[in-house]
Amino acid sequence: MIDIGDWLSSKSSSSKDRSRKLVIFGTYAADFNAIEYGQRLRYYWPQLQAKGIDQCAFLLSCQPTAARKLLQQVDLPTSKEDGIEVWTDNVGQAARVFGVQRGWLPDNDNVNPFLKLFGMLWGLGAWATLPAVIGGYIGNPFVAQPWIEDALAVGQQQGRWPDMALELSTTSGKISPEVVTVNKFKDLPLVGSWPRRPLELATLRLQSMMGISLANWDDLAPDQEALDAGVLTQLGGCMVVETDGTTTKPIYEWRDPGICAVANFELMLKQI
Repeated sequence: MIDIGDWLSSKSSSSKDRSRKLVIFGTYAADFNAIEYGQRLRYYWPQLQAKGIDQCAFLLSCQPTAARKLLQQVDLPTSKEDGIEVWTDNVGQAARVFGVQRGWLPDNDNVNPFLKLFGMLWGLGAWATLPAVIGGYIGNPFVAQPWIEDALAVGQQQGRWPDMALELSTTSGKISPEVVTVNKFKDLPLVGSWPRRPLELATLRLQSMMGISLANWDDLAPDQEALDAGVLTQLGGCMVVETDGTTTKPIYEWRDPGICAVANFELMLKQI
């Protein structure tokens, strides 16, 4: 049993004066939000470390076996040497203490949780779901999201479909920016020069849905205990704190307002 408050307020042994720590309150392992937190953390972790974050806890609302399966799917390195620890809380209690949103009709036990989830896909109890999903189709001409290309490359290397968005080098088995030789979204007329091209994120989400969530549903889905606790509709969030071992202060907080509406790590980097 780990006390997250104690963990956040303890100074890292590798830090001389102050420690910065990130905790991600993830959702169940088959959920879009959990998958995207893993994909984003994989790409941004070196940049977060450069900002002084020396430890990260990725908390998932699932069983340990499901967490291990998800980590393999997103190719997220997790060890004390990497600085990322993965914890599991099958019923999502820690995230609720943090104050994450619980979705549509969280206290109504007479409604099937999968029906509640379907309602959330249309924005019920999760207002930002539709804007986040639509944004994946229309792109963004102003704000880059380079983690998308990295996550697509991981998916293609692991054999997930759609597998035609990128061309990858065959000389290296390790995923890195150098492995991607061609991103076909950059060839789109007019919008190919956008920082985030139209359909790029939507393609990744289709790949994640087909190749991670549905293909591994038996391994990643919440069990009955988690369903009874409301994990299926519970959203996630994250927090960065700075501590000297005596005084701890949050320097960034985020609570997901919808499905696919997770923290923007580009903005996080600017704020910490």
